[in-house]
Amino acid sequence: MRANLPAMIGTSIESRYADVLGSRMHYLERGEGDPILLLHGNPTSSFIWRDVIPELSAVGRCIAPDLIGMGRSQKPDIGYRFFDHARYLEELIHQLKLRNVTIVGHDWGGALGFYYGMHHERNVRAVAFFETIVRPLTWLEIPSDMKMALKLSRTPVLGQLLIQGLNLFVKKALTDGVLGHIEENVLVEYERPFPSYASRRPVWRMPNDIPIDGKPTDIHEMAVSWSAWLGRSEVPKLLLYGRPGLLIGPKDIAWCRANIRNLEVADVGEGLHYLQEEQPHTISRALVSWLKKEVIPQESGTR
Repeated sequence: MRANLPAMIGTSIESRYADVLGSRMHYLERGEGDPILLLHGNPTSSFIWRDVIPELSAVGRCIAPDLIGMGRSQKPDIGYRFFDHARYLEELIHQLKLRNVTIVGHDWGGALGFYYGMHHERNVRAVAFFETIVRPLTWLEIPSDMKMALKLSRTPVLGQLLIQGLNLFVKKALTDGVLGHIEENVLVEYERPFPSYASRRPVWRMPNDIPIDGKPTDIHEMAVSWSAWLGRSEVPKLLLYGRPGLLIGPKDIAWCRANIRNLEVADVGEGLHYLQEEQPHTISRALVSWLKKEVIPQESGTR
């Protein structure tokens, strides 16, 4: 079924829904073959992959879901913690019968991809990631221009007032997260799923779940686990990075090279956090090149 998608999404990209744990989850789809699962972060949606999918779909079946409560997916009455998103995502993968999955994750989508890979490694053929949480953080590591915003977001009552009441995260994160300019019609599409205080709960919850200085404890422990998995798993991995980046800068790239097994690294050009808005074609070309070189030949050799 094709929803009333914005004109910026090409007519060859299909809009579909799946029933997941009593709610409808929306996803975009294009291409054939083994699935390439494109996972977004906060406060975006599958829409962020619109210019990555066309080229990438030449080497696989691209599926870009809207996380539960975001984009065109429904908003059930849940807490919207990391583990809620993980549960709905795992069930979506099960419902769609996705096998031999390549995960491409950005922001919280990267962390969700690591979590899924850690628990379902036999179903994961490769993992690509950028601007995400590869290990627990400390306040000393947080860039100064992010630190105050995060601390305010995590302050009881005030954080909800700023994010759910004044909608500042949606209005500021995207424009502050790119080097250039985002067109007004693009910003409108990102704001569309969050018209009210209650609808913005998923946006507020996510910065509160970032593992910083050991808190929250459950997410910190899980980040330790997925970081260890990245270090021991032989699953092919690709780190994409922008210059200067935001969550993943030069020191983080060096850490990834030293601590993540079977890792390739690719520079996608100038950009901050929302690299899909700044370098979509470079991202898709880097992914296609990596898949053709590191993943698809290996699969052909084992058949």
